[in-house]
Amino acid sequence: MRVLVTGASGLLGLNLALEASSKHVVYGVVHHQQISTKAFTVLTADLLDAGALGRVLDEARPDWVIHCAALANLDLCEDDPELARRLNADLPGLLAVETAQRDVRLLHISTDAVFNGQSGDYSEEETPSPLSTYGRTKLEGEHAVAIANPDAIIARVNFYGWSLQGDHGLAEFFFNSLKTDKTIKGFTDVFYCPLLANDLAHILLRMLDANLSGLYHVVSSESLSKYEFGVALARQFGLNEGLIMPASIEEGGLKASRSPIMTLRVEKLAQALNEPPPGILAGLAHFHELYQQGYPKTLHQALNND
Repeated sequence: MRVLVTGASGLLGLNLALEASSKHVVYGVVHHQQISTKAFTVLTADLLDAGALGRVLDEARPDWVIHCAALANLDLCEDDPELARRLNADLPGLLAVETAQRDVRLLHISTDAVFNGQSGDYSEEETPSPLSTYGRTKLEGEHAVAIANPDAIIARVNFYGWSLQGDHGLAEFFFNSLKTDKTIKGFTDVFYCPLLANDLAHILLRMLDANLSGLYHVVSSESLSKYEFGVALARQFGLNEGLIMPASIEEGGLKASRSPIMTLRVEKLAQALNEPPPGILAGLAHFHELYQQGYPKTLHQALNND
């Protein structure tokens, strides 16, 4: 298959494009952050520009499009809600129209942040109630995709992994801090179901291959607090878990509201693919294995200035 991945310099987009390139012809769209790799063809475009989506689709001629591009920084979304709406709501809707017209399969990446996190254990049938601008605009994007391209897959995710510059997301924060013996806080009152980006990538490709459509929760089959995640990561890497101080999210000084219980049910996905997504320890073991194989260095070498 020919696969087009938007946001191909981001944590999920880059890992997804690399994983997909072992079996598919992959095109990755980047904007500000340029990358260089032999694994897939890099296309540079501002997808908000008039006509940019059509040009990229015409050049790549994909069978599948996986839309990872988004404004995912919650605090930046609060600072610039208009840009958040254009990237997280308007752009997915436009892409859904373009792919539907071309009879191209679309998988749109959404988020667990569409829920307010007051109860947790959310199924796909439950009504979202986002707390942040990020969550609200991502939910608007879900609606736009579902209306314009009913055959599309909408995947609500939460993921971690190795990134292009090595400083993106909670897992790398814990790892980098613990490697340098820094004392850090871990929230004991925020619960979630993080899935390794590489494992998530293979699941997303399986979903497309199985010709699924509609809304799915694509997260780990297990949940834990962010503090517990940090401790589990420390143990996996043989680092000092005592450097992680239990703390409440109220001590974090965060601008955007965070959902405290972001746990999602995955029975629908497990039934569709005949197995559940990986658990927490399995994901962290794979994360550690990638580190031992030099995978983070391989990602960093994709930077054009490297």
